[in-house]
Amino acid sequence: MREETAARNGIAAPSRKRAAAFARLAAPLSPAGLLLGALFLVASLTPSLIPRTPTMQGVLAGTAFGAGYAIGVFFRWLWEYLEIPPARGRTPWKVKRALYGLVALVVLWALWRAPHWQNFVRAALNMPPEEGADSFTVAAVALLTFGVLLTATRVFRGMAVVFSLSLAKVMPRRVASVLGVSAVLLLAIVLSNSIVLRIALQVIDSSFRQADALIPPDTAPPREGFRTGSTRSLIAWENLGRMGRRFVSSAPDADDIARLAGAPAKTPLRVYAGLPSADSAQARAQLALDELKRVGGFSRGALVIITPTGTGWVDPAGIESIEYLRRGDVASVAMQYSYLSSPLSLMIEPEYGEESSQALFEAVYGYWRTLPHDARPRLYLHGLSLGAMNSERSLELFDVLGDPPQGALWSGPPFAARQWRRMTQLRNPGSPAWRPQFRDGRFVRFMNQHGSSVPADAPWGPMRVMYLQYASDAITFFDHRDLFSAPAWLHPVRGPDVAPQMRWYPVVSTMQLVLDMMLADDAPMGYGHVFAPSHYVAAWRQVADTGDWSPQDLATLSRTLDARRAAEIARDEDEGGG
Repeated sequence: MREETAARNGIAAPSRKRAAAFARLAAPLSPAGLLLGALFLVASLTPSLIPRTPTMQGVLAGTAFGAGYAIGVFFRWLWEYLEIPPARGRTPWKVKRALYGLVALVVLWALWRAPHWQNFVRAALNMPPEEGADSFTVAAVALLTFGVLLTATRVFRGMAVVFSLSLAKVMPRRVASVLGVSAVLLLAIVLSNSIVLRIALQVIDSSFRQADALIPPDTAPPREGFRTGSTRSLIAWENLGRMGRRFVSSAPDADDIARLAGAPAKTPLRVYAGLPSADSAQARAQLALDELKRVGGFSRGALVIITPTGTGWVDPAGIESIEYLRRGDVASVAMQYSYLSSPLSLMIEPEYGEESSQALFEAVYGYWRTLPHDARPRLYLHGLSLGAMNSERSLELFDVLGDPPQGALWSGPPFAARQWRRMTQLRNPGSPAWRPQFRDGRFVRFMNQHGSSVPADAPWGPMRVMYLQYASDAITFFDHRDLFSAPAWLHPVRGPDVAPQMRWYPVVSTMQLVLDMMLADDAPMGYGHVFAPSHYVAAWRQVADTGDWSPQDLATLSRTLDARRAAEIARDEDEGGG
């Protein structure tokens, strides 16, 4: 009888433990986790680089609270696991209640101050203050976000406990615990990567591919034979892709340029090879080269090899600036390498953009260097964001030292750009990370809204490289190594577009910057990741031979291009919102 009872208890004990594991879904919250989570939430509401909407602020606050709560719970568990004796005595409930009340007051104060902190960021970006921001939305979204994260975590924890109890029958308890947690983590990773992520990527790729192939009914192929996509073109109109069609059809004509330049002008030449135009990067590059020869691109005074962003988009502000400055005497060529947006392309196919950019550069540069020096265009490279990184990687300096291109203008290089990061790290002592000086400035210079710290009349070497970047651009200045140390661009002198009230907090500031990267394209023109034509004009003036322009004409050109680009951005936002 006693043996039967013991057997029944042996069977029932694991069942009770399994039931208790899932009963913890409604368990009280950890005091240590609550305290640290509240501190993280308060820090997340403070200023960073880009203003946030109440909804996005709520998501960040809830995620930060969850991260702080998890860290607090982990250290509490670690304390017990290491069998460190607890402090003597028990903390009176009155003291705990007073502490919780103080934390609640601090959180309420931070929620009240959050709109004011966001206005500090808006002021740094020259935006008007926002009145009547909804702190209740921030609090509600934060609570919902934390609730979802907590529930998901406790479900996975319950699964790990159940699996560990099953393993404990055949192995030591702590080994079973480690294997149980590892198995659940592995299962989550496999499910997310193999099922959820794969399906999501297939849907995303299909939607981007369909959007890229869509030709609006009012968009007709160009009639001029020198334009890519015309009936005489080597690349069919439908094979340019959506961004390619926009690129070749939006080029200014000679009359428009002449009105601004005050002198006779040419219509600039633009060549584009979309993904459907050929089966491989090398084949598309050769096709783009043949098309460039057909339209007479090598007879122009300047030739720009452009690496677009992930979707194939070419920033009109970047190419139009040099087209106007050179009064249309310029040809440009670009080649699509992805349908996906730059962040997705960077995560999923980072090597493909580099391969495509390198194939185009090798094809164009290989032909260009066979031409007589006095009968070939000046050669430049250009790219924005992911395009800047891939364009940077396409240029192997040791391969072009004997006959280098004349220069490169790379704007908003992402934090993964290797050459940019290395030169920033090796900057001259005393120069800030957001606008560094590299040696004597003969090879590479950095500039922002206020120009370069190197005098414009300082001598250049045979090749000129310019990085155009804004201190408020988290896509450029994000670094995971700043998780536990303050970034160099926050001290000793910060950029003009970074709020003086911004402070660094361990873990939380990195979370803020991740959100800032997502919002960088929503910044006003001239800040974040949205580059102004007037700043491109100033950059191209240093990189390229742009002819004689009076200060008054340059100012008029910059104002006009800025106004046009601002109107285009507003129109795109209205169409997107509709």
